[in-house]
Amino acid sequence: MDTSPSSPSPSPVNWEALDSLVIEFAKSENLIEDSSPPASPSSSSPSSCSSSSYQYRVLILQIRRLLQFGDIDSAIDLLHLHAPSVLDDHRLLFRLQKQKFIELLRKGTEEDRNSAINCLRTALAPSALDAYPEAYEEFKHVLLAFIYDKDDQTSPVVNEWSERRLFELAGLMTSVLRAHLHAYDPLFSMAIRYLISIHKGFCFRQGISSPITDLTERLLLEERDLPATPQEAFLEAPPFDEVDIQALAHAVELTRQGAVDSLKFAKGDLFQAFQNEVCRMRLDITMLDELIHEYCVYRGIVSSGAPNPSSEGMKIGHEPSESESTLSADFSVEARSGSNKLADADMDSPGTEERYPCGTMSNNHEDCSTSGIYKHKASKVLQRNKTRGILERNKRKRWKGRQDLQDSFPQVLNQQGSEISSTVDVNVNKEEKYEIMLAIKELTTKGMAAEVVEEINDMDSAFFTQNHILLFQLKRIEFLKLVHSGDHSRALKVACSHLGPLATKVPTLLKPLKETLLTLLTPNEKFVPQSLPFHALSTSLQVEIGRRLGIEEPQLMKIIRATLHTHNEWFKLQMCKDRFEGLLKIDVLKEVNSPLLTDTISKSSTDICNNSSSQGTATSSSRMHEDGSSPAQVSSTGDVANDETAILKVMEFLALPRADAIHLLAQYNGNAETLFLIPKSYGILEDATLSLHKIHSILDF
Repeated sequence: MDTSPSSPSPSPVNWEALDSLVIEFAKSENLIEDSSPPASPSSSSPSSCSSSSYQYRVLILQIRRLLQFGDIDSAIDLLHLHAPSVLDDHRLLFRLQKQKFIELLRKGTEEDRNSAINCLRTALAPSALDAYPEAYEEFKHVLLAFIYDKDDQTSPVVNEWSERRLFELAGLMTSVLRAHLHAYDPLFSMAIRYLISIHKGFCFRQGISSPITDLTERLLLEERDLPATPQEAFLEAPPFDEVDIQALAHAVELTRQGAVDSLKFAKGDLFQAFQNEVCRMRLDITMLDELIHEYCVYRGIVSSGAPNPSSEGMKIGHEPSESESTLSADFSVEARSGSNKLADADMDSPGTEERYPCGTMSNNHEDCSTSGIYKHKASKVLQRNKTRGILERNKRKRWKGRQDLQDSFPQVLNQQGSEISSTVDVNVNKEEKYEIMLAIKELTTKGMAAEVVEEINDMDSAFFTQNHILLFQLKRIEFLKLVHSGDHSRALKVACSHLGPLATKVPTLLKPLKETLLTLLTPNEKFVPQSLPFHALSTSLQVEIGRRLGIEEPQLMKIIRATLHTHNEWFKLQMCKDRFEGLLKIDVLKEVNSPLLTDTISKSSTDICNNSSSQGTATSSSRMHEDGSSPAQVSSTGDVANDETAILKVMEFLALPRADAIHLLAQYNGNAETLFLIPKSYGILEDATLSLHKIHSILDF
């Protein structure tokens, strides 16, 4: 990996912000016990709104499942009861009645056949007259189902018989109801969809492997729900800003017309249209719950007790497929293929992303087990922190899982449920390890650096001989606290005894050492210890201590690191800011205050990760300047990037991403009109997915 000064270090993640998003998600989905008092139904507080949204999401899920299983009448009854205005859309009503007709015929009994004829006369034919111009032709076509068997794969109505139509209809109704009831998924659920979709697109376009492919392919499914389309009353919507159209189209991979239709449905509200489109992406909710539970236990948010298996075995939010029905709950498996790619996205961890299970780890990690003397020392640490640990454990919440959904709709949810074992193997020994790790994390979060060093040295005297950077950060905090208290003599003693020798061993620490010594010249009142990123350091220390104890780092942390890194890189290539990152709190996940400590953590993490870093990503990163542009971009596209109108024209006309449009314009001195004179026979306009290098080869020819 290129470690030259021009190669920027990956930015750290604000794990406290992630904790907040995860807790909000768990509360919104009733996955954890919430001790806060319930709000009154008339209350307009956020908790009341969240509860209302949850109930609506449960309702939408039930209607979705009923449609997937062909119970159209029950779904229509629920719609009449809870969202009658949705059925005012005659297009939707026609589709529901047509599917009801097919499902009655599918049952095959004489009684059901008579019911199908009655449905035809009283419901389907009348709705076909008012739905849309093509509806009556569709109505006549579906009548062929009377004479062609459902198993006849050569019949003209084979698509009408396809059970895929049920899932398409269920997805469409989900999209409509979600927007109608404003029952959007929690922010974290939307953010993880968006980040993974950008991650996949970035890796594909850059031609690099992702170390989290195994996770992302299982978590974010390929299929999407059908989009909700605007009613006729909104078809004559005023023209939308082209900036909004292109931003939406490229953010969620829509055609230009698809983005326009989405904006029409949202009545011109860009952010509502974005939420509608993001929520169409399909997540494996069971897998997401497992990742969330694993993360919450690791971070000390919930107790480490095993969740109720009956509530962990439900796969909701999408129809199960053959590839999903045997989902494994073992999230400790690494994506071996291409695991060296994007590894420099490990921005907070002082070690590499590579896992070292006990018995196969490198020499640097030979103390992973807590047997013998090591276990005895660990027990002493736990005993010393027992009172403090009890106080912290009392703050943790209990994991419930999706028991409320199962209790409400057992006839719907249990039909496709499959039990999944807990991600946390709970036993006395492992719980003890977790308590040790969390006790040290808590001490670090409170800035008790000297105590942390003492505890770790008592537990494992060799730990800091293999983790110089973490020791430097802890001693640096100790130094700054002494300076703040006015004890300059002891502060200098810490610097001479620890900081200086550590900087000698690790040359990259020399610069932060100089910056640290400069605080001796700063008036005490200007120094605010609370501004130091103790949380970032505590997370780095937690990861490394966990590895020493044989505790796997949560897979969710790995996903967030990699996807935030590629999010940064993608918008550097686009040479613009993400208009939606604030809506999904992605910008907050990137905010880590006070670079005093984080600079060294990031740079040192990058150095330590050298052996497993991605050459492809490193090459891409090394040519980036701090303003997000490459040297070539600065020299040849600087003026072009300022001509937003020309960029938008090329993006619209050629259906190209922003970065490709800028590079293409640069070859024609920013003149979009000259570019559009290229003969269409060259094929540029024929293929909206044509890559930039193919366009270049065509133009050169």
